[in-house]
Amino acid sequence: MRKAWMTFLWLAASAFLAREIPEAQDSRPVSTTWKTAWSYEGAKGAEHWGDLDPEYAACRDGKEQSPIDIRSAEKTDLPAIRFEYKSGPLNIINNGYTAVRVDYIHSGNFMVVGEKRYELKQFHFHRPSEEYIHGKPYDMVLHLMHADSDGHVAGVAVLWKAGSANAAIQQLWRFMPKTEGKLVEIPGVEVNPADLLPRDTGYYTYQGSQTAPPCTEGVTWFVLKTPMEISTEQTTAFARLYPHDVRPVQPLNGRVVKESR
Repeated sequence: MRKAWMTFLWLAASAFLAREIPEAQDSRPVSTTWKTAWSYEGAKGAEHWGDLDPEYAACRDGKEQSPIDIRSAEKTDLPAIRFEYKSGPLNIINNGYTAVRVDYIHSGNFMVVGEKRYELKQFHFHRPSEEYIHGKPYDMVLHLMHADSDGHVAGVAVLWKAGSANAAIQQLWRFMPKTEGKLVEIPGVEVNPADLLPRDTGYYTYQGSQTAPPCTEGVTWFVLKTPMEISTEQTTAFARLYPHDVRPVQPLNGRVVKESR
């Protein structure tokens, strides 16, 4: 009887993992879907997210929400960020909320902060930036979303300002899906997310949330202080599809933003 019971538990656990972990069924990335539709503006816009679905309650009731306006920060000795990124297949999607999102599964790309190691899961863009610095947004922002082995989420925000064209952006924009659709792999094309990072990786950090429903909190954000340059033509190309895919800045609610020296 004991052996039969242990076998049952093992089978039940296996079924659960196969259902909850996409890679157990498919080696390709699986794009995010939402049970309840939302929008950035209008009747389903950001100010209404918390009322659209009980699962989105944190969007309304959460006290550590993102994005924020970084107006002051506490300079302190923080561990350096190290990015262990490499080239890999381009899996890209226009998911109806942003024109360019690149998904990974077992990417082998890691962000290391002190003794913490986070694997890159996906990156995407917003126009203008969701984060504000001293009351002002940047032309765009790149969010690189990571998770550690325990499921803790870490987001890296790279701010973009008007300037020279960026070659890595041009490569991504070349394959930008013009309409909402399914995740597609571009045959023979690889992308290295390291090409989207500034050389100086000094940062601000704070405890926040996802910036889209369900606005789950517990996300550690690292906002890089040095912006990257993007041409006006590149920004305009994105804006033709998504001119304003941003959530408004959220109250700080007493949180302390730290800044690396």
